[in-house]
Amino acid sequence: MNKIQLLHTLPNVFEGRIDIVSDIWQQDVTFEKGELYLVEANSGTGKSSLCSYIYGYRHDYQGQILFDGEDIRKYSVAKWTNVRQKHFALLWQELRMFPELTAWENVEIKNKLTGFQKRKQIEEWFDMLGITDRLHAKVGRMSFGQQQRVALIRALCQPFDFLLVDEPISHLDDSNAEIMGRIMTTEAKRQGAGIIATSIGKHIELEYDRIFNL
Repeated sequence: MNKIQLLHTLPNVFEGRIDIVSDIWQQDVTFEKGELYLVEANSGTGKSSLCSYIYGYRHDYQGQILFDGEDIRKYSVAKWTNVRQKHFALLWQELRMFPELTAWENVEIKNKLTGFQKRKQIEEWFDMLGITDRLHAKVGRMSFGQQQRVALIRALCQPFDFLLVDEPISHLDDSNAEIMGRIMTTEAKRQGAGIIATSIGKHIELEYDRIFNL
């Protein structure tokens, strides 16, 4: 997948509002593979909705979203499965981890399905993010910031053309945020992929190709 286009897209919940000033909603916007994007937003302006629309998790919007020129409303279940397996990696804002499983088990579930990353690489990321000592700790007993780091590693255990990260560093210090950014961009560059990151204030300091205000 090379291109994501939003054509006059608007969440249904905003229908009828005349006070919307946005670089994305009700605009024609293109995200291209290999580019870095930041979507800055205030709470309640549809940041997480945007990620859900692109991922096909929600469809309660007006306008169109196109992948390489094809309207995603026409996608079959099989087509969406293929897209999520091969073209999109997603770090949800709420993480969606299995709290009763360990950090390693949460990552391993994903990587066993894809067979995409070698154990050595995964362990290196745990070490870089300072959570090697939490490898076999249950996620439910970890801090949210620690869980965010595990969730990123899990997200990277698959091929992708676009990496979507929804408020990925909301609970991280500057040092870990910088490391997370380096890991993300290195892996995205290796795959020739793009990154779409969202933020409501604190964001990863990267050389973004474009910054949108939602």
